[in-house]
Formats: sequence, structure tokens, C-alpha cells
Amino acid sequence: MDTEKNKNLDEKYKFLPWIAAVAFFMQSLDATILNTALPSIAYDMKRSPLSMQSIIISYILVLALLIPLSGWLSDRFGSKKIFIWAMGIFTFGSLLCACSPSLEFLISSRIIQAIGGSMMVPVSRLAILYTYAKDKLLAIINFITIPGLVGPIIGPTLGGWLVDVTSWHWIFLINIPVGIAGIFFARQYMPNYIMKRKKFDFMGMLLFSGSLLLITISIEFSADKILGGAWFILLFLSGSILMILYYKHFKRTKTPLIDLDLLKIRTLSIGILGNLLTRIGIGGMPLLLPLLFQIGFKYSATVSGIMMIPAALTSIIVRAWATPLVKRLGYRKTLIYNTLLIALVIALFAIPDQNTPLFFLLPLLVAYGGFNSLQMTTMNTLTLADLNNKNVSMGNSLLTIMQQLSMSMGVSISALLLNKYHQIAEINKWDSMLVFRYTFLSMGILTAIVSLIFFRLKNSDGAEMITSEKS
Repeated sequence: MDTEKNKNLDEKYKFLPWIAAVAFFMQSLDATILNTALPSIAYDMKRSPLSMQSIIISYILVLALLIPLSGWLSDRFGSKKIFIWAMGIFTFGSLLCACSPSLEFLISSRIIQAIGGSMMVPVSRLAILYTYAKDKLLAIINFITIPGLVGPIIGPTLGGWLVDVTSWHWIFLINIPVGIAGIFFARQYMPNYIMKRKKFDFMGMLLFSGSLLLITISIEFSADKILGGAWFILLFLSGSILMILYYKHFKRTKTPLIDLDLLKIRTLSIGILGNLLTRIGIGGMPLLLPLLFQIGFKYSATVSGIMMIPAALTSIIVRAWATPLVKRLGYRKTLIYNTLLIALVIALFAIPDQNTPLFFLLPLLVAYGGFNSLQMTTMNTLTLADLNNKNVSMGNSLLTIMQQLSMSMGVSISALLLNKYHQIAEINKWDSMLVFRYTFLSMGILTAIVSLIFFRLKNSDGAEMITSEKS
């Protein structure tokens, strides 16, 4: 009877994994396709290419802040209804981006895009979890995450090619037919699960999200030279005060947005802090590398995109090596050594100049992709290693928020360094390579310092996670 029921369920929702895969693909493609187009967008909007990071940050930041709300909305109003709205908002935001006449309009359109994007993937993943039995989940989840891995491979190249043969507007227009198709299939094949959920902590979200927003904006506006030192301090302190208020709110709330008591778990707190700070160095690279190739080395957008392929491919290949390596070295040694290697690779990007053949940059790009992939896989599993069934969902949400936030801060800080070193370079008649050299060296040093966090780990930390993995 159960077999027949499962068979009917599989037939009814046979396209559900494809719908979820489309959502993963759209989000991962959108996150990578824009980077190679920034110089072209800057030229059209008469802006400096080194001050276009707001387009990326606005999307990532809103995505991070709204992710906690997506699951509650899905359970409250129905997974099908929320997913269709999410896909529609993302598609409409893409159209607005393509029609943007100014940087301010484009940033606003990216925020609309992010509102949809913050719900697309979490809601589709939630529908998958509600639909399929546990013995099928691994295969289904592996299937829907493959497009997410493909996006970073084709995104930069496709973005560069579209910029060179058409215009930057097409990097947003290609989302429209995909989004319409996603809405059509969701109407036919997406289940509409409505679940009873606890009351959502809207006050907690207001305080927690407001804190992260103010802190990130203070750094971002400083990078754009919009704020002076006094305003930076004021915004940063305001964000810190909101976080203190959230802590007080959390203490007296039965169902808080984020359970801060989770940070008492040592491996989780180290993993969260490591994710946040390590990604500040790594998170700026998707912005810095396309700018280096196009502004520093004077290559086309297409070449810039193609040069990002080795890093993306290596990141996929190296994922399979993470478990054997951690089994051999343990989490502590793996993270210490790997963080230092990432720092070294980032710093080495300061060496090439306009006369360096592209071929000699390939080993650096391959190393960057491999070490980056190993770092993310290892830190993520360590962070969740000591959680149980009761707190794993909340811990995973906290990890996801911090990952998105750190990517936003990585872009902000790298842009801040670019602009600060730009002022130094102006003394030397605007030496673009000098700007990039100083920036890469600084990001490398920051990343090396972060390795000190992982010295707090014990050799036995994460041992259960390692032994539970299949060899």
C-alpha cells in the first residue's frame, strides 16, 4: 500500500526536483554572472568600476536578512503559493534591472530581485523535504544542487560573452524566460504544503536584521566615500546597540528568531566566527578578479569570464577530497593549514602584471578554487558537528545567515581597500596595478590572521562527524 502511495506521489510531483533545480540554478547563475559585467555597467552609468560593489552587496545582504522568514511564510501560506510569488518577484526584479537607467535604480531593482531570491531556494528545498521519504532525499538533494555548482562555471563566461556581443542588460533578461517557465511548472507540479508553525519572531527579526544591516551599510558607505568617519562610527555603534537589544529580547522570548545559546557550543561558535572572518578575505575575490583582468590587465569581459572557469571546476573536484583529508589530519590542522594556504594564494595575485601571460595565472586560479572549496566544506561540517535534531535547523539557519553576511562584508571591505589604495595611487598618476597589488596583499594578510581562530579547536573536535562519514 505504501509502495503504491509513494509511486503515485512520485508521479504527481515528478517535476518537483526539476523546479527546485531551476531555482538553484537561477540563484547561483545570478550570483556569478554579474561580476564580469561591472566595468561595462560602470561605463554606461558614468561611474568608476571600483565603486560598483553596491550592486552585489544589496542583493547578498537582503538575501541574508530575509532567509529566516522564508520557511515561516511557506508553512503559513503554502509552499506552492510562496514559491510562485518568489519566482515572480525575482523575474520582475530582473526585468527592472535590465531597464535600469541609473545605479540607484539598479540597486533598488536588485533589492526586489533579492526578495524573490531569498524565498526561491529555501521554499523549494522545504517542499522537497516534505514530499520525499528519507531514503530518497540524498539522491534528490544531490540532483537539485548540481545546477548550483554549474552556475559558477558558466556564469562569469556567459556574462562576459553577453557584455561583449550584446550589452550588460542581457545578463538580467535571460532570467525572464527561465522564470516564466519555472512559474508555469510550479503551478502544475508544486505541492502546496501548509503547516502549523510557532509564532514568528518579527521583533527579533527587526532587531537582528537591523543590526546586521547598519553594520554592513557603515562599511559599504565608507567604501563609496558617502560617509565620513563620524557617520561610520554612528552607524556601526547603532548596529551594535541593536544586537545588544536583540540579545535582551532573545532572553525573554520563548521562540526567538536565532537561539544565541547555540553559540555556547564551541565547535559551532568557532565555525560561525571562522565562516564570517575567513569569507571576508575569500568573499572579495569574485569582485576583485574580474576587475583585475579587465581594468588591471585590460582583457575583454569574455576573457575575464573564461579565466574564472578553472577555479569553479577545481572547487567541484576538490569537494570529494575533503572527507579523506579531514580524516587524516583532523579539523584543527586542516583548517589552520588551509587558511594559511588561502592567504598565500590571495597574496600571490599581487605579483602578476600586464605583461604576465594568462597561462601563468592558471595555477593560482586552480589553487584558489581548490583551497576555497576545501575551506567551505570543512568549516560547514565542523559548524554543525555537535548539533542534534532539536537544534540543527536553527544552527543551519544561523550558519546560512552568517555565510551570506560575510560574502557581503567581503565585497564591502575589498571595495573599501580598493578605494583607499586608489587615493594613494593617484599620487603616482593612477597606477591601477598598484591598487590591486596593495588590495590583494591586504586581503591575504587579513585571511592569514583569521587562522588564529582555529587554534582554539581541539584535535578531537568533529571526530564523530568524521567517523560517521563513509570512506
